[in-house]
Amino acid sequence: MLLVNTKQDIHKPDMDLTRYINTFGHAMHQRYGQKVHKVSINAAFTCPNRDGTKGIGGCTFCNNSSFNPNAKAALAVCEQVAAGKRIIRKRTGARKYLAYFQAYTNTYAEVSALKSLYDQALAIPDVIGLSIGTRPDCVPDKVLDLLASYRDRGFEVWLELGLQSTSDKVLRRVNRGHGFGEYVDAIQRVQQRNLQYCTHLIAGLPGESVNATANSARQVVEMGSTGLKLHPLHIVKGTQMAREWKHGEVTPMTLDEYVQVVANIVTEAPPELIFHRLTGTANKQLLLAPDWTEYKWKVLNSIYLELARRDPPQGTVLQVFAGSDTQQITSVNI
Repeated sequence: MLLVNTKQDIHKPDMDLTRYINTFGHAMHQRYGQKVHKVSINAAFTCPNRDGTKGIGGCTFCNNSSFNPNAKAALAVCEQVAAGKRIIRKRTGARKYLAYFQAYTNTYAEVSALKSLYDQALAIPDVIGLSIGTRPDCVPDKVLDLLASYRDRGFEVWLELGLQSTSDKVLRRVNRGHGFGEYVDAIQRVQQRNLQYCTHLIAGLPGESVNATANSARQVVEMGSTGLKLHPLHIVKGTQMAREWKHGEVTPMTLDEYVQVVANIVTEAPPELIFHRLTGTANKQLLLAPDWTEYKWKVLNSIYLELARRDPPQGTVLQVFAGSDTQQITSVNI
């Protein structure tokens, strides 16, 4: 049974996650001696699973307006970054930033167009690098070479690969448009260039057991993932999954189930693995279920309390990693 202080549901609780977890914020502070925060950018990309290249419906869970704070923005890159910096400075005090190209597939364009956008972001004062969100099937060598060139110039560069699950069956179930094989191919080429990459996983996808995300995490960590991003499945309006949920075809995870899965992943992870995110929050106007995902600090506090109950910091549980059995969601930089 989780012990959750409901008074802390909305406001940040007094906890230090770095006691148990190698968080992105802590890792960047160690690297740069100060706070570094991601600033989300919507560069008006699309996705091969939406434009007809691979499909037109997209993933069954996807309504990009649900997780991208600039989803409706048509502002220039510099304007979006400036707005984000103002908010972040007030909220966290950070003075250095990574330009986070977040909405849809941010490597899905000609390399010349990508370079122009990335260069605009890197020319902004106090932007020290890039974080590029994309799909494993959309990272050709020319794009990886471009990212490696920024890294070689001293910029902090992260490639964020939206895998979601290592199970091909589950990926087909949610109409992902790619399989695990594309991820394996992508990371082999990423690793050849010594690029940092963060793997995204969603817990609670239809067709997966409660513990399947932990199995996926074991598999990608064993293969060398530099970072992990975790969040629970959100059922949001305007998606195929919303219709499935209304017909009783999808059952979201409970908060307790999610906390246990995350705690298992953290305690089994090697100490050098960087956790970019442990959860995500949903736009109240779009969220249908589960309702507990609305309060990120409630979720984070619950994870913290579970880790405190177990009291093993990240990297202390030795386990042989086995194979897998196999939304607005706002990124929580921790």
